[in-house]
Amino acid sequence: MRKKLVVGNWKMNMTRAQASAAIESLLLLVDPRTEVEVGICPPYLTIDCVANLLSRSHFHVGAQDVFWMASGAFTGNVSAQMLAEAGCTYCIVGHSETRGRFGKIEVPASTLSYFSETDETVNLKVKALLYQSIHPILCVGETLDERNAEQTDDVIAAQLRGALQGIEGAEFYNGVVAYEPVWAIGTGKTCDNAEASRVCGFIRNQLRGILDDDAADAIRILYGGSVKPSNAKELFSQSEIDGGLVGGASLDPEGFSEIVRSA
Repeated sequence: MRKKLVVGNWKMNMTRAQASAAIESLLLLVDPRTEVEVGICPPYLTIDCVANLLSRSHFHVGAQDVFWMASGAFTGNVSAQMLAEAGCTYCIVGHSETRGRFGKIEVPASTLSYFSETDETVNLKVKALLYQSIHPILCVGETLDERNAEQTDDVIAAQLRGALQGIEGAEFYNGVVAYEPVWAIGTGKTCDNAEASRVCGFIRNQLRGILDDDAADAIRILYGGSVKPSNAKELFSQSEIDGGLVGGASLDPEGFSEIVRSA
C-alpha cells in the first residue's frame, strides 16, 4: 500500500512571522500519530524557519522550485544542494505557474513569456534534485482549451516523457507526480472525482512504459487543483489518488489539518 501524502504549496505567501504562527498551529492540530505523510513547501526565504520548527515533527519540508545548475552566475536562482542543506526533502517542479499556464490569470498577458518553463528544464531540475536525494514532486496537467479539445491524455503523456527522459525507474522510485488540471488551479473548480482518478490511473500506466512496473507501483500520484476540506475526502477516496498537492487551502492551518484528516 502506498502511504497517503498531502503537501501544502504556500506559493508566494507567508512572511516569517506568519509562517511561524501557521506551523505552530499545525503542530497542535495534526495528530502526530497520523499515518499520512505531510509536507509543507514554503517560499525560499522561510524554508529555514519552517524547517527549524518542524525538525522534531513528522512533517517534511519542501521547496517550490529549483535551478538545475550546482552554482554559477545565475542571479536569483537556488540550487538543489542549497535546498538539501536547508532541510528540504521534497521540491515541486514543473508547476503550471512556472510554465506560464495559469488557471486564473493574475498577471498581464504580456508578461506570460516570463514564466518560460519547458519539459527540458523540468527534466534538468528533476535530475538535479535526484542527485541531491531530494524527492521531486513533478506537476503535469492540461489547460481548459486542451481538455475541451480532448487532448488531456496526449498533453500529460508528453509532459511525463519530457520530464523523465534519461531517468531510470530506480532513480525516481521515491518521486511523486501531481496531476493538476490547469483550469482548476485557483479557480475554485475541481475536476470530477471519477475523472481525476482516471487521469491519475492513466499517469501510472504511462510511468510503466517510461520507467518500469516497480517504480510505477511505488510512485505516489497526487491530485491538485482547488483541493479544500469540503472535497478532500471524496477525492482521496478514489482508488488512483494517493493524496493531494494543496494550494490556497494550505494557508489555513485548521482547513489544511482537516484535509490531512480526510486522507
